[in-house]
Amino acid sequence: MRRHEKRKRQGIDVKRLMILLPVLNEAEGLDVVLEQIPEDALHELGWDSEIVIVDGKSTDNSRQIGAEAGCKVLVQPSRGKGEAIRLGFDHAIKEQFDALVMLDADRTYNPQDMLEMIKQLKAGAVIVGNRLNSSMGSDAMSPLNWIGNHVLTWSAVLLHGLEIHDVCSGYWLFDRQALLRMNLNSMDFEIEAEMYAQCAISEIPLSNIPVSYGARVGEAKLGSLRDGTSILRKLLVRKLFPLPVEEELGQGKLAFESND
Repeated sequence: MRRHEKRKRQGIDVKRLMILLPVLNEAEGLDVVLEQIPEDALHELGWDSEIVIVDGKSTDNSRQIGAEAGCKVLVQPSRGKGEAIRLGFDHAIKEQFDALVMLDADRTYNPQDMLEMIKQLKAGAVIVGNRLNSSMGSDAMSPLNWIGNHVLTWSAVLLHGLEIHDVCSGYWLFDRQALLRMNLNSMDFEIEAEMYAQCAISEIPLSNIPVSYGARVGEAKLGSLRDGTSILRKLLVRKLFPLPVEEELGQGKLAFESND
């Protein structure tokens, strides 16, 4: 019997939280991230959680680590963080989760920070973890990336008008109703910018909360200039075209493989 089913029978109002980890060759840090996810503390707050890994065809043993830890593992049709996030969103909607929190699996984010985020979550709203604060590790981000993140965040607010403190953050929490309103077509690292733009377009309440941020473990996937240009382009395109030109992936199916 699942724990959330048992607690419902006891008359306790328990909600279901999906913890989404997009993964591509993250074997060096994934096991530590999984160990740090505060499942017991989430239960105390009234949330039963399920960890879902979306893997971009890793060539290391990331999938094996996830499966052995009891996670749900989904495999992308191709690669790209945007595709991974969209597949994760699709799974959360189909499986009737009440909320979804996403964070990177490279040990840059502290899973404990989701506790404060979940405490502040309101119906139909989104919370973004802001890395660009005094809790950032001294070696977490290069000066060029720090400047680029600020420039992209300022550009996002200038274009769309909705307050956000870190548009490129990978730490987001969605209430289910907000998740249902996400209309996205990003394939790569521009996905967070498009999520922000969708919040502005659909007038989804968005709040910011400081989170800690440290140096990543393993190979970096984000390229400064190329990906920064893609992020800015996405912000501009979604300002000009409030609906994505292409709303579905491939032939219109968000197909994935699962190895439970």
